[in-house]
Amino acid sequence: MSNPFEDPAAEYLALINEQDQYSLWPASIEVPAGWSVAHGPADREECLAHIEANWTDMRPARTVTGR
Repeated sequence: MSNPFEDPAAEYLALINEQDQYSLWPASIEVPAGWSVAHGPADREECLAHIEANWTDMRPARTVTGR
């Protein structure tokens, strides 16, 4: 079985959590608790581009804003 996180032919989601952190996620796997869909389903490259364009600060939002 191939790694579902690296399948170039699969559909993916760009997920975001409450700390404004992003994750690339296979669309065929249930979204984990605490995460929501920010983009997709789309191909892997499109989701990675969305993450790259929108996740400009790797620190958790709580660290940045004091939430």
